[in-house]
Amino acid sequence: MREIFDADVIVVGAGPVGTVALGLMGRAGLRAIGIDKDQQIWPTARAVHFDGETFRTLQSLGVTDEFRKVTIPMASMHMENEAREILLRLPTGQFGSQGWHDDLNFHQPDIEALLRDVVDGLPNVDLRVGVEALAVRNTDIGVEVDIRDADGSETTLRARWAIAADGARSAVRQSFGIEADRFGEDRQWVVVDGHLVDSPGYEDDMIFLGHHTRPALWVRLPGSRVRMEFMVMPGDDPEEIVTPEGIERISHGVLPADRFTPDRQVLYTFRGRIARQWRIGNVFLAGDAAHLAPPMFGQGLCAGIRDVANLSWKLDLVARGLADDGLLDTYETERKPHARAWVEQAVQAALYVQTTDPAVAAERDAVIRANPASLAPVSPRLGPGIHTGDVDERAGALSVQPILEDGTRLDDLVGRRFVVAAAREAYDALDPDLRSRLEDDRDVAVLLDESQTRGLLEASGGLGVVVRPDRYVLGVADSAAELAALIQRLPSQSRPAVAV
Repeated sequence: MREIFDADVIVVGAGPVGTVALGLMGRAGLRAIGIDKDQQIWPTARAVHFDGETFRTLQSLGVTDEFRKVTIPMASMHMENEAREILLRLPTGQFGSQGWHDDLNFHQPDIEALLRDVVDGLPNVDLRVGVEALAVRNTDIGVEVDIRDADGSETTLRARWAIAADGARSAVRQSFGIEADRFGEDRQWVVVDGHLVDSPGYEDDMIFLGHHTRPALWVRLPGSRVRMEFMVMPGDDPEEIVTPEGIERISHGVLPADRFTPDRQVLYTFRGRIARQWRIGNVFLAGDAAHLAPPMFGQGLCAGIRDVANLSWKLDLVARGLADDGLLDTYETERKPHARAWVEQAVQAALYVQTTDPAVAAERDAVIRANPASLAPVSPRLGPGIHTGDVDERAGALSVQPILEDGTRLDDLVGRRFVVAAAREAYDALDPDLRSRLEDDRDVAVLLDESQTRGLLEASGGLGVVVRPDRYVLGVADSAAELAALIQRLPSQSRPAVAV
């Protein structure tokens, strides 16, 4: 059947989410075509932050040294009020459970260029720029995507699946008539990026400026780059506030006109949205096409990369006949509640920061002083899916990535496979036939050496743990019998491979 398709997957949109999708699928062996209507990488930044989990996904693309050169750990963060009183400091920049710093800042075009290099090096991936998707439709066996090339010629591509990573205004989502649920209030802000030279700016790397006269955000980026965001207030002249003089005024001199050179100043609406449907037949929404959050925790890009990290290995298993199509339904059931949890937390943080009523701001300050942890984000678990989270709350959580005694990060040892890590006594108690099948399974890495299993088992609190290719916990075993049951839930163990 493969020969009737141009690819296994067509990805519409080649921003960072779409390009990571291409990289993950290409490294898994899937044939993928990416299309993007722009000829060049977008020249200015949009996202500026990702977390350790996101960097762990980039690690699986095999170019972490290059990514480290264009990122900086976020070392300090606080929130202050109108009186410049620091209401709280959140821990940032530490070397966290993912084997990387918990928070990193970057200039998006630098990241996108590296991702394009990854994709260009994959023989089974074809990224076509200057190509517009005119229509995407489901067929009985897959999808068809009508495209227009840069020279105006039109043709149709066919694949088993399509991923719409075409942004907040997703034409694909709109073409299917998918509406979105709204969270919080939409607010217009001015986003300013540029170079700040011979001027100190703020000392911390990220600051929530909870000034009720004009809420704002500050982010320090690599080199001399900085970002500031300012809420548009009643009476503002939208043309004046993006001039050098206007930026200096609303930044209270932090971005002086003679020392700050902007390369982007744009009015942007902070929104909280979740698409009501993420799968339409053989078409999947990902990234901003599926969800939008105010940028309070910098989770927009992180959430999009989680989407394709979740979806890519499932597409691979179904393509190879190791799982039924129903596995793909778990993409939405797992990811949608997870993304919603982050949107809701960002919306709540936005309410704290965006307060313009002095009395409400004073109440907010009192709440934060009494309980500073109330603003700290909580990493959610996946929604219902193939993990055992319905019976064990340890499942569906993000796994840790231990760094081994020789300095190797665990993911570099096991690759993008399922991982079974177990205490020797629990593993030896398994049926010999089950152990034999497992050890012959190329989709599973079995870890028994204590130096390799210690971190995973300590974090899970069990005698055995099974981790999925997207690094979330499939389940935790407290006995040999539970370990056997978990192993039998692995797609490659629960059914034979089918030639495709």
